[in-house]
Order: sequence, then structure tokens, then C-alpha cells
Amino acid sequence: MTIVTVRYFAAAAEAAGTEEEGLELPDGATVGHLRDELAARYGAAMQRVLQNGSFLVDGTVQRDPATALGAAVDILPPFAGG
Repeated sequence: MTIVTVRYFAAAAEAAGTEEEGLELPDGATVGHLRDELAARYGAAMQRVLQNGSFLVDGTVQRDPATALGAAVDILPPFAGG
């Protein structure tokens, strides 16, 4: 098992009820594993964020669910610009 630091921003933080936590995940866990864990843990509000949001794994945006996790993952909701 590995502890991954997960940081949440904006709507993701609202859905999780926290801005940061350490999650214990299996060795070799992927972005897909984390997505499924967060959806199960935090429900529909988090699922909406994860559908169009981004995973920043050790500072790099990752969208492929097969991507291995690093030590830290930021969960970013979709941002609108103008």
C-alpha cells in the first residue's frame, strides 16, 4: 500500500469537504483507481468534477486512466476562461 497526497481545488474541495488528504492506495494504483475511489467516497458531486476535471500527477496533467500515480495528485475542476 502507498500513501498518496491528494489536494483538491474549488468544486473538488467542496465535494470532498477538505483541501488535502492522504489516501492509502494499492501499490501500482493508477489515475483510474483514484478516480473510482474518489467517486465511491464522495458521491455524485465528486463524479461531476471528475468527469471533466484534470488530474495533476506530480505536476503534470494526466487524463489517461492507466497512468500510474505519483506521490501527489491535484484534483482540478474544469475552469472557464474568458
